[in-house]
Amino acid sequence: MEEVKEKKTVLTYEGLKSYEDELHNLKVNRRQEVAQKLKEARAQGDLSENAEYDAAKDEQRDIEARIEDLEKILKNVEVVVEDEVEVDKINVGCKVKVRDVAEKEDIQYKIVGSTEADSLKGKISNESPVGRALIGAKVGQTVAVVTPAGTFKYKVLEIERSAV
Repeated sequence: MEEVKEKKTVLTYEGLKSYEDELHNLKVNRRQEVAQKLKEARAQGDLSENAEYDAAKDEQRDIEARIEDLEKILKNVEVVVEDEVEVDKINVGCKVKVRDVAEKEDIQYKIVGSTEADSLKGKISNESPVGRALIGAKVGQTVAVVTPAGTFKYKVLEIERSAV
């Protein structure tokens, strides 16, 4: 039987630290908080109609599911050391400035692994349409990005290491 290889999760050091901190908080603090809520709800007696007990059980289930997700991510992680990222072409861990050719507007992105992506903070995934199109591009190069909303052209203006 062929062994199925799990996909590596690409993270920047900042993303790794964030997930480790969240996991620690869930295991050390949140589990205790929920255990206390369950204890208090049990002390109220009849559990069949106890809304606090049901809410605490739901919260416990959510915490355990998130812990499992985080452990799965951290078990198979590949950390991009941003200080060592080559800046001759775009890769995960780079900060890039591109110009939307049609809109004549400059946009800045930080290329991160898919689990760290946060478009509101300018962090785009290496697996997103824009991220995929930009990976490997060099300064001065224009790339076409095919999205469900149409095709966009971005000219790469700058590539730099992302500050941690």
